[in-house]
Amino acid sequence: MNRAELQQLAEDRVLDAAALLAAGRWSGAYYLAGYAVECGLKACVLVRVEQTGIIFLDRKYSEKCWTHDLDALVTLADLEAERGTAIAANPVLAKSWVTLEGWTEASRYHQKTEPEARELFYAVNHTTNGVLPWIRSRW
Repeated sequence: MNRAELQQLAEDRVLDAAALLAAGRWSGAYYLAGYAVECGLKACVLVRVEQTGIIFLDRKYSEKCWTHDLDALVTLADLEAERGTAIAANPVLAKSWVTLEGWTEASRYHQKTEPEARELFYAVNHTTNGVLPWIRSRW
């Protein structure tokens, strides 16, 4: 899978999450909103690979990329400092990242309520304070 495909997958999953929210399918909306962030961060990881050739500097790097852990993906994309600066400047974006900490790959197995789904979707997709718009500017 290449960067453009991961970008498109992120966009599709956030649209799917919105459709599920509109249909009252809270658990699916919650999971797909978080999955959109995972795909977006993996696109950012590929930016780093293209810019640095890190796969030739760290032979285990590609193995580390087989993760669903969002914080690990931020690290693999070398975005910790940028995220730190962004959340220091924008407390609402900081809250969005905190909200996202509740999402894991295993979220697909959990029932979620409407408030949980809406809160995560807002954290992911809000135009100025969402995690996915922040990611888009780096992918």
